[in-house]
Amino acid sequence: MGRVKVLVVEDEVRLAQALRRGLQAEGFTVDLAHDGEDGLHLALEGDYAAIVLDIMLPRLSGYRVCQQLRAAENWVPVLMLSAKDGEYDEADGLDIGADDYLAKPFSPNELVARVRALLRRSKRAETPAATLTFGPIVMDLARHTVADAGRDVKLTAKEFLLLQYLLEHRGRVLSRDVLLGDVWGYRYTGGTRTVDVHVRRLREKLPALVDALVTVKQFGYKLADNEVT
Repeated sequence: MGRVKVLVVEDEVRLAQALRRGLQAEGFTVDLAHDGEDGLHLALEGDYAAIVLDIMLPRLSGYRVCQQLRAAENWVPVLMLSAKDGEYDEADGLDIGADDYLAKPFSPNELVARVRALLRRSKRAETPAATLTFGPIVMDLARHTVADAGRDVKLTAKEFLLLQYLLEHRGRVLSRDVLLGDVWGYRYTGGTRTVDVHVRRLREKLPALVDALVTVKQFGYKLADNEVT
């Protein structure tokens, strides 16, 4: 692959340098920031394909950095890192617009795989020149926009990809394993709430999905065959 730029925002200097070495070894160009304010400035000014963002940062937390990026309509994929390993931390990170979440400790290979998955899915979403519809929902894959009854709806990169996958596979029961594999690009690991949080956020942003996107207990989700009105 080409020299794709990735921003790593991590205050633990040794870890940040290790992450940079690991990503550089895989062909990425990597910039580092060691606090939230510097990270936010670089993220807004730089042309990054992905951002690796720690939650616990000096001056400005990773949560706030991600919130301000999304408020500025910067939709670069964000992988959040945390020393915590609780479901509420994961849900909080995804709720404010992160695309993926990785709890410390983790292997460098796992982080690289997650970054590659973010980039692969984002690139795939840019290639089709088609429109998907579901009742009042209109999804333009070429322009990367979503409208609900004519109203523009802002989705994160992963929310967009999940909605696209659901619309393309309507009527099928989709397990969390399948969704994590096909949308996120990695195997399901027990206990993660990634899929559930993203489904909840889609329902909140697109009311037409509240009844049409059904939870299949202890398995996954199914989007109705018939369009809603």
